[in-house]
Order: sequence, then C-alpha cells, then structure tokens
Amino acid sequence: MEFYKYQGTGNDFVMIDNRSGEWDDLSIENIQKLCDRRFGIGADGLIKINTAPGYDFEVDYYNSDGSKSFCGNGARCSVAFAFFLDIFEGKCKFTAIDGEHVAEIHNGIVKLKMGDVETISRDGEDTVMNTGSPHYVKYVEDIVNYNVFAEGNSIRNSENYKEKGINVNFMEKISDDEIFVRTFERGVEDETYSCGTGVTASALTFLQNNNLISVKVKTLGGDLKVYAEKKGSSFQDIWLEGPAKQVFKGKIDLN
Repeated sequence: MEFYKYQGTGNDFVMIDNRSGEWDDLSIENIQKLCDRRFGIGADGLIKINTAPGYDFEVDYYNSDGSKSFCGNGARCSVAFAFFLDIFEGKCKFTAIDGEHVAEIHNGIVKLKMGDVETISRDGEDTVMNTGSPHYVKYVEDIVNYNVFAEGNSIRNSENYKEKGINVNFMEKISDDEIFVRTFERGVEDETYSCGTGVTASALTFLQNNNLISVKVKTLGGDLKVYAEKKGSSFQDIWLEGPAKQVFKGKIDLN
C-alpha cells in the first residue's frame, strides 16, 4: 500500500488515495495496525480519499481504533492531500460522514466550513454540542499542568457518555480573543495534540458568551482560528482555519 502522512497542528493521519476503490475493503484490524505507533505507521486516524458523485471527493475517516466519525483536522488534511493530488484548484466541495462541506486552501492554510450547530446544551457548568462529532467542553485554570488524560477519560466513560462516547475538551481563556484548548479524543482514547471539531466546540462555547465573530485557538500542536455567526442560541457559517502539512510518503506491506 502506498500512503502519505499528514498532520494538522499535530493531529496526524495516514492518507490513502482510494479513488480507484482498491482499498474499499480495508479491514478494521488493518486500520488499527497502520495507526499503531509502535508496530505500524503511527497516527491518530486513517483517511481514504474516495470518489463521490456530485463532489470533488469523499473523506472516509477512521479513528485509530477503527471507529468512524467526522474529524475537523482530518478533513483539513484531506483538503491539502486532495489539492496535492490535483483533484481541485483553490476551492472544493466534498462529502463526509456528517454531510457536505466546502473548503479552500492558500499557501498551506486550509479554511474548512463546518456544519451548523443548532443546539448547545448544558451539563452542570459545562457545555455539550455536536460539531460533526459529540463534544464536552469544560473551563479550567492552569491548563498547561492540567491532567487531561485522567479527567477526560473519567468524563468520557461516565454514566451519561460511556455507551456512545464523547470527546472531552478543556479550555482556558488567554485573552479577550484567544483560548487554549486540550482534548481527550474518543476512538483514540487519549489526548491528541489538537482536535478540529473540539477546537470548534470550545470556540463556540467561548463565542456564546462574548460579542465576537472569531477567536484564536492555541493547541499543543499549533494555532488555529474559528469564525462563526451567532443566530440566537445556534451558530451558522462556522469556519475552521489552520495549517495542514504533508510529512512523508511511503509504502507498507499489510502482511
């Protein structure tokens, strides 16, 4: 199998050009092996770029445990990969597990339109929403030293969320227009360097209480930006912006 490795603010992915359909039947076991950091390539997830009628391409995303979801950083890396493959020029329209998206790329910076968020609910003092994947957002202090793994794992496996799982984000305000976000991701079952849908959920939580149309977001893997338009208690025209880079390419024997 020929593959490419991409990363978006430290969130890393095995990318496969599957427009021929050669890897349609790639097994969950093989996906887990490819994503294994000791016995495989190593990644937070695997993405197949497929053909899709009416779209430039399809993003077929798998977490490192083989489960499927939407991934914001994975989608941004997919846009960069599709651009590298000359599938489109400048702007594109693609489909993913959560529906249709549009995106654009300029000088390695990918700006991705996320789905609208109609409902933001509360769990005590914290917020819960779906930004393509389900997310829990909690304000914390001293985020650099916060035990993200222990606290995130506890919430993800709590009575309310253990059956379907949830991504858990911890957020600290840096300034009036910037936040720091760290995320425990379901499917990876660990903290990742960045999470696009988690950054988006955290940004919307911050924007909900501030008269802003955009917010800068710091993650362990780099800097992102989220733009959104507030409509009552919901958000529309949500964009996630940041770098997406090719790290290397290679071939691997699945046997």
